[in-house]
Amino acid sequence: MPAPTTTVRAVAMISYPRDMSFGLGLIGCGVIGTVHAQTARRAGVQLVGAWDVIPDRAAAIANEFGGIAAPSIDALLAMKGIDAVAIAVPNHRHCACACRALQAGKYVLLEKPMALNSAQCDEILAAAQSSKGLLQLGFVCRGSPTARVAKKWIDAGRFGEIYHIKARLHRRRGIPGLGGWFTTKSQSGGGPLIDLGVHVLDLALHLAGHPKVERVSGTTWSKFGNPISDYRFTSMWAGPPKFDGVFDVEDGATALIRCAGGLTIELNVTWAANIQEDSTQDGISIWGTRAGAFFAVLGDEVAIATEEAGMLVNISPEFDATNPTEQAWDEQYRHFIEMVTQRKTPFATGAQGRSLQSVIDAIYLSAELNQEVEVK
Repeated sequence: MPAPTTTVRAVAMISYPRDMSFGLGLIGCGVIGTVHAQTARRAGVQLVGAWDVIPDRAAAIANEFGGIAAPSIDALLAMKGIDAVAIAVPNHRHCACACRALQAGKYVLLEKPMALNSAQCDEILAAAQSSKGLLQLGFVCRGSPTARVAKKWIDAGRFGEIYHIKARLHRRRGIPGLGGWFTTKSQSGGGPLIDLGVHVLDLALHLAGHPKVERVSGTTWSKFGNPISDYRFTSMWAGPPKFDGVFDVEDGATALIRCAGGLTIELNVTWAANIQEDSTQDGISIWGTRAGAFFAVLGDEVAIATEEAGMLVNISPEFDATNPTEQAWDEQYRHFIEMVTQRKTPFATGAQGRSLQSVIDAIYLSAELNQEVEVK
């Protein structure tokens, strides 16, 4: 007989701080940069200036959201009224842009991944250490309604000891910008491991309270993106493909991650695989001694399995799941605003980003050596 299901109300609403009197600069005006501009406008934050390597994109952002299209990053950082910047450029530009903004004394919201590798993360942390500004990383999945509900239950001790977490995100044919910077390792740092994996692995570590990761065993593979002309797809983020471009990254990765205290995390991510859509549980599975749960990161349900009064029960907390993507971005900006206006601790810190990058680096090394490795 299946366990009975009950519902528990847990409303997740976003409210912004009242004091939002600061100006924002936007570095990078592509798709994600546009989402930053949209979120800032919803939050009531003034966009003062924007820059992009393609000037027309910066002009389009300024025309739609206000502010001035700056001719250079330095010109943007010198603009009167810019107290904080959001950085949404390709991965290989993260380190230089973040360091320049921090050295200019700005508060910084830096998109994921923090950088290409741990060494670049250290450069950013050094710049942050000597800056009057603060650094927040763009691990937006922490702010999703399902993640916030799960975190609330975990922090209340209702899962007991969490001993295993599964973090999964798969695409059937979802290689982004094939032949461009996404698939060029010197510019992206890697494939879905550093693109998708950082999102769900950061979320798993966040839910678990950021335990120290000790060892990893990883495997990566590249089966679909090369040759580029043979790749079949129905749509492409950052497309169309560049048939004379580069594909020297993985298109799938898996890892077993061992943490201090015994927690293990199982990570599986793909840009491309022969799987039917919705045939895998994409999201986070939590295994605890008192309860377990599964949720899609941008879903509308947290499915909890537990015991009550000596019986097995299924619980589905009720919460506001309207437009979860927008809610996740709004929650990220709520914390960003509090960091800028009240100097509160960032939602996702530079130290956490550096720790995560060391795990990503170790997974790549483990895959290269075909053996378990220690996380430095």
